[in-house]
Amino acid sequence: MRRRLLTLSLLMAVALAAAGGFAYLRFWRPLDVQVAEVSRDVRVTVFGLGAIEARVLSRVGFEVAGRLVEVSADHGDQVPAGAVLARLDSASQEARVARAEAAVLSAEAAAARAEAQRDRAEALLAQRQSTARRRRELASQGVGSREAAELAETEAAAAQADVALNRADAAVARAAQAEARANLQAERVALGKHTLAAPFDAVVIARSREPGTALNPGEVVFTLVAPGSLWALAYVDEGRAGDLALGQPATVTLRSRPGLPIPAEVVRIGLEADRVTEERRVHVKCTACPTVPVIGEQAEVVIETGRLPAARLVPEAAVHGFDGAFGTVWTIEQGRLAQRRIRFAARLIDARLAITDGLPAEIPVVVQPGTGFAPGRAARAVAAP
Repeated sequence: MRRRLLTLSLLMAVALAAAGGFAYLRFWRPLDVQVAEVSRDVRVTVFGLGAIEARVLSRVGFEVAGRLVEVSADHGDQVPAGAVLARLDSASQEARVARAEAAVLSAEAAAARAEAQRDRAEALLAQRQSTARRRRELASQGVGSREAAELAETEAAAAQADVALNRADAAVARAAQAEARANLQAERVALGKHTLAAPFDAVVIARSREPGTALNPGEVVFTLVAPGSLWALAYVDEGRAGDLALGQPATVTLRSRPGLPIPAEVVRIGLEADRVTEERRVHVKCTACPTVPVIGEQAEVVIETGRLPAARLVPEAAVHGFDGAFGTVWTIEQGRLAQRRIRFAARLIDARLAITDGLPAEIPVVVQPGTGFAPGRAARAVAAP
């Protein structure tokens, strides 16, 4: 009986010792806690996913209908402004131009004839006015007949009416001549529309039609972009877009060139956010764009919004109740764990939050909270790896 009691007592003592050891290890032993160290020259960046676009992009075609007979450019070609890209069959339009030119010659001849008739009528008017003046003088002196004088004056009046009529005919002929010239100009312009020229220095990124195709007015034949107008359109989360500004440096990484970021600069920030995705549109212009762009290619954009001379960086997962500016962190104060609500200076692209002020430098900040954390628990600070 005594042996059984002794054994039971020993077992209880061992259990109590184990429980005490476990409680010490679990609740009273100082924890080794990783804390944030000070980082220097911290880049504050935001990330946006988007695509390569062109500010100057034109889908060009003919303004008139016709059959495509010549195509002088293909995708990937660089063409200067004014270079001929394609032509339509212009035989019928050339015939219209020839007919308009003949009409101009006819109108010019009619105008010349009307001018000559006007000059003749004016000369005849001058002669009859002179005759009427002499016969009136003779009649007043009693030498000539009054009837002859009156007849001469009537002929002079008729000649005056003929002059007015011929002047009107000359004006009509000049108007017809101007109309013929305008019609000729219109036909020549229409003939010019049978030739498609590059509107600016461009790169051909698509050719949509081939020779022999019957085209309707406005049908796209080429898609052109201006090489110097390439930029990347990135969609940035509203929650990270507050510090964006024009001129900020950025990098663009194309999906076809992973690991090769291209330097760029912010050139436009959209003034309207997407109400569904809650993102803002940001355009960045690359300073060393590809020679032959691929419009629509996916691009990752990283924009530097600022730099912090020094900061302590805490993973966002280690912050409780973060609302975009404030959050609660674990600290070590007088050798024991505590909690503080602080304001963060910036939110980094790698899901870390920067602390620059609001927390004394001698108070360590925990970067990896554990399950045994409780306010007042003893803790020792160790550097985070």
